[in-house]
Amino acid sequence: MAGTLALLLDPARIVLNLQSTRRIDALYEVAHLLDGQPDVTNFQGFYNELLAREGLDTTCLGNGVALPHARTEHVARIVLAVGRSDHGVFFENSSQTVRLLFVLGTPKSNAGDYLQLVGMLCRIIKDAANLETLLKAPTTADFIQTLLALEARVQASAPRGPGVDVPH
Repeated sequence: MAGTLALLLDPARIVLNLQSTRRIDALYEVAHLLDGQPDVTNFQGFYNELLAREGLDTTCLGNGVALPHARTEHVARIVLAVGRSDHGVFFENSSQTVRLLFVLGTPKSNAGDYLQLVGMLCRIIKDAANLETLLKAPTTADFIQTLLALEARVQASAPRGPGVDVPH
């Protein structure tokens, strides 16, 4: 799992100045970055399932972050697009304003890697300083470099399995 984000982050799939301020419009704006991505076998099918999942329950994680996602047959492997908004996007289904969206698509058969990726993103963004650094990254290259550095820091601080001393 090491370096997972490095395999998924593509400057062409990141927008740091979302124009949309409404949830559905912003979802399309970010998800559309995946249209034409070789691992997205049917963009419209993926997008429809993304909207269906979004309709079930909020994908807001708190702290101004949302993780819209779909487990779908319309992607060949995990795909990721990122959108950042200076003004915020109102998610009416949770009454939250979101500034950072991570749109994920994952094959139905690949739940394990997907859950590890979601866990990593959650550990990164739960720290307010990490989130603030991502919100202030001036360029796409800086955003990617920052996210990869944060992933490495989280991985370095994670327990390593049997033999790790855990306080009782």
